Amino acid sequence: MAVAVEVTSGGSLDQYFEGVKRLGGSPEGPHPDPACLFHWATELAGGGWRVIDVWETKEQAQEFIQERVGPVMQELGVSEPQVKFIDVANFLTAGQRVPAHAS
Repeated sequence: MAVAVEVTSGGSLDQYFEGVKRLGGSPEGPHPDPACLFHWATELAGGGWRVIDVWETKEQAQEFIQERVGPVMQELGVSEPQVKFIDVANFLTAGQRVPAHAS
Protein backbone atom coordinates (compact mmCIF):
# COMPACT_ATOMS: atom_id res chain seq x y z
CA MET A 1 0.00 0.00 0.00
CA ALA A 2 1.29 3.46 -0.87
CA VAL A 3 2.00 5.87 1.96
CA ALA A 4 2.19 9.64 2.15
CA VAL A 5 4.96 11.08 4.26
CA GLU A 6 4.80 14.58 5.72
CA VAL A 7 8.12 15.93 6.98
CA THR A 8 8.45 19.30 8.71
CA SER A 9 11.73 20.89 9.75
CA GLY A 10 12.96 24.10 11.28
CA GLY A 11 15.80 24.31 8.76
CA SER A 12 16.01 26.94 6.03
CA LEU A 13 14.86 26.45 2.46
CA ASP A 14 18.51 26.85 1.40
CA GLN A 15 19.37 23.87 3.64
CA TYR A 16 16.53 21.90 2.04
CA PHE A 17 17.86 22.57 -1.48
CA GLU A 18 21.43 21.73 -0.41
CA GLY A 19 20.12 18.48 1.08
CA VAL A 20 18.35 17.61 -2.18
CA LYS A 21 21.62 18.23 -4.05
CA ARG A 22 23.62 16.05 -1.63
CA LEU A 23 21.07 13.25 -2.01
CA GLY A 24 21.58 13.30 -5.79
CA GLY A 25 18.47 15.25 -6.77
CA SER A 26 17.87 18.58 -8.43
CA PRO A 27 14.91 20.99 -8.44
CA GLU A 28 12.11 19.68 -10.68
CA GLY A 29 14.20 16.61 -11.52
CA PRO A 30 13.68 12.96 -10.67
CA HIS A 31 13.71 11.83 -7.06
CA PRO A 32 16.97 10.08 -6.06
CA ASP A 33 14.98 6.98 -4.99
CA PRO A 34 12.61 5.45 -7.56
CA ALA A 35 10.30 4.15 -4.78
CA CYS A 36 9.27 7.78 -4.16
CA LEU A 37 6.34 8.35 -6.48
CA PHE A 38 5.86 12.07 -5.85
CA HIS A 39 7.63 14.84 -3.90
CA TRP A 40 6.96 18.50 -3.23
CA ALA A 41 8.27 21.03 -0.73
CA THR A 42 7.26 24.45 0.55
CA GLU A 43 8.62 27.05 2.91
CA LEU A 44 6.58 27.55 6.09
CA ALA A 45 5.38 31.06 6.99
CA GLY A 46 6.98 31.00 10.45
CA GLY A 47 10.25 29.52 9.18
CA GLY A 48 11.26 26.00 8.25
CA TRP A 49 9.90 23.82 5.48
CA ARG A 50 7.44 21.01 4.79
CA VAL A 51 7.89 18.10 2.40
CA ILE A 52 5.09 15.82 1.23
CA ASP A 53 6.03 12.56 -0.51
CA VAL A 54 4.09 9.55 -1.73
CA TRP A 55 6.07 6.31 -1.51
CA GLU A 56 5.35 2.78 -2.71
CA THR A 57 5.64 1.49 0.87
CA LYS A 58 6.19 2.86 4.38
CA GLU A 59 9.25 0.63 4.76
CA GLN A 60 10.92 2.14 1.68
CA ALA A 61 10.23 5.66 2.95
CA GLN A 62 11.56 4.87 6.42
CA GLU A 63 14.73 3.32 5.01
CA PHE A 64 15.42 6.34 2.79
CA ILE A 65 14.77 8.79 5.64
CA GLN A 66 16.91 6.90 8.16
CA GLU A 67 19.80 5.87 5.93
CA ARG A 68 20.07 8.78 3.51
CA VAL A 69 18.13 11.86 4.66
CA GLY A 70 19.05 11.68 8.36
CA PRO A 71 22.83 11.78 7.84
CA VAL A 72 22.56 14.63 5.31
CA MET A 73 20.38 16.67 7.67
CA GLN A 74 22.94 16.14 10.45
CA GLU A 75 25.75 17.30 8.13
CA LEU A 76 23.75 20.45 7.37
CA GLY A 77 22.99 21.13 11.04
CA VAL A 78 19.24 20.72 10.61
CA SER A 79 17.36 19.61 13.73
CA GLU A 80 15.50 16.29 13.83
CA PRO A 81 12.42 16.67 11.61
CA GLN A 82 8.90 15.65 12.50
CA VAL A 83 7.69 12.78 10.30
CA LYS A 84 4.07 11.70 9.84
CA PHE A 85 2.93 8.66 7.80
CA ILE A 86 -0.52 8.59 6.16
CA ASP A 87 -1.96 5.51 4.38
CA VAL A 88 -2.94 6.28 0.78
CA ALA A 89 -6.04 4.63 -0.66
CA ASN A 90 -5.37 5.89 -4.20
CA PHE A 91 -3.16 8.27 -6.16
CA LEU A 92 -3.08 9.42 -9.77
CA THR A 93 -0.05 10.25 -11.89
CA ALA A 94 0.60 12.19 -15.07
CA GLY A 95 2.45 9.24 -16.62
CA GLN A 96 1.80 5.55 -17.08
CA ARG A 97 3.00 3.37 -14.20
CA VAL A 98 2.33 -0.20 -13.22
CA PRO A 99 1.98 -0.58 -9.43
CA ALA A 100 4.39 -2.99 -7.76
CA HIS A 101 1.50 -5.09 -6.41
CA ALA A 102 -0.13 -5.51 -9.89
CA SER A 103 2.18 -8.30 -11.09
